[in-house]
Amino acid sequence: MKLIIVESPTKSKTVQKFLGSDFKVLSSFGHVRDLPKSKLGVDVEHNFEPKYVIPAKAKKVIAELKEAVEKSDTILLATDPDREGEAISWHLSEALNFKKKKVQRIVFHEITKGAIQEALEHPRELDFNLIDAQQARRVLDRLVGYELSPFLWKKIRYGLSAGRVQSVAVRLVVEREREIQKFVKEEYWSIEADFKKKTGGPKFRGRLIKIGEKALGKMDLKNEPSAKKILATLDGADYRVAEINKKEVTRNPAAPFTTSTLQQEAARKLGMSAKQTMMIAQQLYENGHITYMRTDSVNLAQSALAQAKEVVTQYFGPNYSQLRQYTTKSKGAQEAHEAIRPTDFSKSPDIMKGELERSQSRLYDLIWKRAIASQMAPAVFDQTSVDIDAKPRTAGVHHTFRANGQVVKFDGFIRAYTEGQDEKEEEEVEGQLPDLNVDEILKLLDLLPLQHFTEPPPRYTDASLIKALETHGVGRPSTYAPTLSTIQERDYVAKIDKKYQPTEIGFLVNDMLVENFPEIIDINFTSHMEEELDNIAAGKSKWVPVIEEFYTPFKKHLTEKEVSVEKLTEISATPCPHCGKMMIIKFGRMGKFMACPDPESKVTMPLPEEAAKIKELEEKTQGENCPLCSKPMIVKRGRFGYFLGCSDYPACKGISKIWNKTGFKCPNCLARRSLGEGGPIGDVVEKKSRGRGKVFYACTSYPDCNFLMGKKPESEAELQEALQHWKDNPPKPKNAPAKSAEPK
Repeated sequence: MKLIIVESPTKSKTVQKFLGSDFKVLSSFGHVRDLPKSKLGVDVEHNFEPKYVIPAKAKKVIAELKEAVEKSDTILLATDPDREGEAISWHLSEALNFKKKKVQRIVFHEITKGAIQEALEHPRELDFNLIDAQQARRVLDRLVGYELSPFLWKKIRYGLSAGRVQSVAVRLVVEREREIQKFVKEEYWSIEADFKKKTGGPKFRGRLIKIGEKALGKMDLKNEPSAKKILATLDGADYRVAEINKKEVTRNPAAPFTTSTLQQEAARKLGMSAKQTMMIAQQLYENGHITYMRTDSVNLAQSALAQAKEVVTQYFGPNYSQLRQYTTKSKGAQEAHEAIRPTDFSKSPDIMKGELERSQSRLYDLIWKRAIASQMAPAVFDQTSVDIDAKPRTAGVHHTFRANGQVVKFDGFIRAYTEGQDEKEEEEVEGQLPDLNVDEILKLLDLLPLQHFTEPPPRYTDASLIKALETHGVGRPSTYAPTLSTIQERDYVAKIDKKYQPTEIGFLVNDMLVENFPEIIDINFTSHMEEELDNIAAGKSKWVPVIEEFYTPFKKHLTEKEVSVEKLTEISATPCPHCGKMMIIKFGRMGKFMACPDPESKVTMPLPEEAAKIKELEEKTQGENCPLCSKPMIVKRGRFGYFLGCSDYPACKGISKIWNKTGFKCPNCLARRSLGEGGPIGDVVEKKSRGRGKVFYACTSYPDCNFLMGKKPESEAELQEALQHWKDNPPKPKNAPAKSAEPK
């Protein structure tokens, strides 16, 4: 019997169904060896030798795999086709001690019968260049994290962490926030005009672009008086078509998805975080629906190109098909890999809808359309630009307005898919201009002086932050999602309205690292280290010298800074009730607080502003009782803000959210109680939807009661009306299938 070992139980089931009874496919459930959590685990005195251990959760799996190995003639290691997968295969071989068994490594980029058969026909040995590259990354990140984090504990507060990639991501967010804080908005004006033909027809708009022979720049009109002066000049002017320019422009489709672009587009179009995107993509891959989802290549296999051509022709027509191969521009991209695509283009999103969960279906729809569009003809547009001469009634220079129009001549790839944007393109050209002739006299409908203000740079979203990391060469496809999750979990950044803002502790940690370890969180250094790892993977460098070159000066510098850098302390204006000395402001997991300067004392107090906030909330929630034991609730502060906790904690662990109440009890709960049914009677409170933050009003007893209404109730009559509407139009179940457009 031949034993195939993969990482995931889902993947093992999918692979097994393509193979006969001669094969047994088992899962390692991820990594089976890793560095220990409680200590450094790297021998810096002896060539940085890692001290791997088998985690407790993996010991049972190892025992089961050893038993299966004993009954097998050949062992095939079929972990993922990247450095991480190669390293897992090596760790399996080390942990299972295959002895004299025949061991082979096979790789496939999609879980299909053909790909697996191809892999079985071309087994190979373990690639120790890939293993060394992954091991170097693991050791490097461990050295930075385990050596630099204690420095932050001593200088700011316990529990903080630093990381080679995560600290650069935080730095990008902090620096963008400081740009926003320093930004001073500037006022500027534009003059626009609505015209129509003398004979009638639709109106169209032009913008003043020239006064005499001088072009009017975007910021040239600084204020309202400047704009009104131009309006006065144009009072009673005649408007004539001076020039018409027409041209045909084409737009090409975007390349198929890489890991980075998939995460960006899923954030823009589906509102998914990078972590969600990768989790769902992993499910699609392991079930054999898409190719491997950790890739930085935009290549497509010849077989995929051929099938894509057939599908494009079938769905859209032969004139929509155009074979394309793309070149990867990102640093260190592995061109031997493929872009992310469906394993079978004939399985359209509508066909797959019945097989997939809603989130899987939405992501598959995106991947299918992007890959199909990449093999379609360009979109062709007719673009028209019309210059309109404004001749003032009194003697004076002529003014020139410009109107732009664009219409689709051939929709091409946009019939299937168009790429999303992080920020709206300025002056988007849309619509069709009427048929005009040079020297034609136009009728002026309105002159519009418009006020504008310059805007600060936008805060990073998942899409734009991943794009920035990729552009700078920081991290690799597998690191983007965990990096973004880590900086949020560490509370260095907060995601507000889907945009990243640094927290107070994020500012402090970043400033401490930038001031004292600029070389570690330097974008160019991090990018250089990625190139070094690529060289190791390619066999051009050895991993130990690369680590040594980094670690020796880093350790010396760290030792110096531990002595020279003072602990970050701030003295409050509040005397300690214990010793009378001014209390020290410290940082805890929940934010700032005041503590007694005496090391032996445990007296702590909230900051004055926090104490005032707590007092305000206590007044707001007065009379609230514990939902578990009915004892009074008190205001507490946790990681996610203020909440109500039982006064009998820890004996009772009842908690409750602090709601913005409307003052009304839930009419649905009251109706159920009047019918003799049990259950709590909830309050109607203000809530916000998770996705868009839309305000609505609902019962606090959810999920026992799912009554909701869109408008704040002002009277009992409004509540009863809303209750009847809610009963007549019950909420759609969460897992109800979503509508999606069928390709034409």
